[in-house]
Amino acid sequence: MKTNIAVFFGCRSVEHEVSIISAVQAMRAINREKYDVTPVYVTKEGEMYTGEKLFEIEQYRNLPELLKNSSPVYFTRKNGKVVMRYEKTGFFGNKKDTVVDIAFPVVHGTNCEDGTVEGYFEYLGLPYIGCDILSSAVGMDKYIFKSVMEKAGIPVLESIQVRAREYTADKIKIEEKIIEKTGLPLIIKPVNLGSSVGITKVSSKEKLAEALELAFSFSDRILAERAITDLREINCSVLGDADFCEASVCEEPFMNDDILSYEDKYMGNADKSGASKGMASLGRKIPADLSKEKSDEIRALACDIFKALGANGVVRIDFMIDTSSNTVYANEINTIPGSLAFYLWEATGLKYSDMIDRLVELAFRRARNRDNLTFTINTNILSGVSFGSKGAKGAKL
Repeated sequence: MKTNIAVFFGCRSVEHEVSIISAVQAMRAINREKYDVTPVYVTKEGEMYTGEKLFEIEQYRNLPELLKNSSPVYFTRKNGKVVMRYEKTGFFGNKKDTVVDIAFPVVHGTNCEDGTVEGYFEYLGLPYIGCDILSSAVGMDKYIFKSVMEKAGIPVLESIQVRAREYTADKIKIEEKIIEKTGLPLIIKPVNLGSSVGITKVSSKEKLAEALELAFSFSDRILAERAITDLREINCSVLGDADFCEASVCEEPFMNDDILSYEDKYMGNADKSGASKGMASLGRKIPADLSKEKSDEIRALACDIFKALGANGVVRIDFMIDTSSNTVYANEINTIPGSLAFYLWEATGLKYSDMIDRLVELAFRRARNRDNLTFTINTNILSGVSFGSKGAKGAKL
């Protein structure tokens, strides 16, 4: 009997469309001889749909038509299993419940990759691929992530966090505080978004307010960070869990400006029809042109970061090299990277379908370990509770 994988994607995030691209790629790579695949598209309003047309990327060009030809669903537990139920659509329109064995979240950004959807799976008791609630939440929050890295002895750049209300109360004071902490040039970014959304490089004090306003339009907290003038960006993927992990080859992405933008990542190499292949289409050099010593240093750091975070599954970690000093800094972690970083693993010698097999194994291993933990205790505390005729006010224990 095949394992049924429910692939969740879309969701309430500014990276909604990126998630669709990544998910369709992943569903095409899953070995259908081993697994049944159930697509679960989550709209920006949080509604869930399934249907055969969700496998086809071209169908998303007309979303209202696609949803009309898909079925709204929800998930619940029944007889110790998690089932996907179809909402009633008429007397003859009901479909049979579908048992789901494992969830595969291919989601990006706020309300998705930040532990929210992972919490939903934990509530259902459904095994799922990827990082758990805590590591997802920490990985998504750039300020908390940097704090954890500092505690673990991982090199990160000087930075400061600012809240929207704090900035509104005294803009001039906060702008001066930022420049005093980081110097110029600096980077302004929302603390909890990915795909370079809302990020600006600021080279002069006059441009700082504009960058802050942009970042605050996406988040109520921003991170101001020293910018490296002589910069090389290097990415590396890690696959595994807390017991064992390994790093992929490194890549060096190409960018058209001082910052690797959303357009660089997802639109730069779109095909003639305008369709993007996601992060897999980004201009890059694989493996990166690094010395063996520097490559080994970055790969070792990547595994250290993975373990410090308690990560699981596949992640991509972005590094920065200050070429003036040859110093490597950890930038951020993508706990559900665009395209799942499959291109890095293919360059390392692991096929996409085989990588997914590994992800499934890791998810079930974590589920088995948690099944051995105690979450409830037998107690008769309720046997002596009585509110009586006076209600809660007169309750006696």
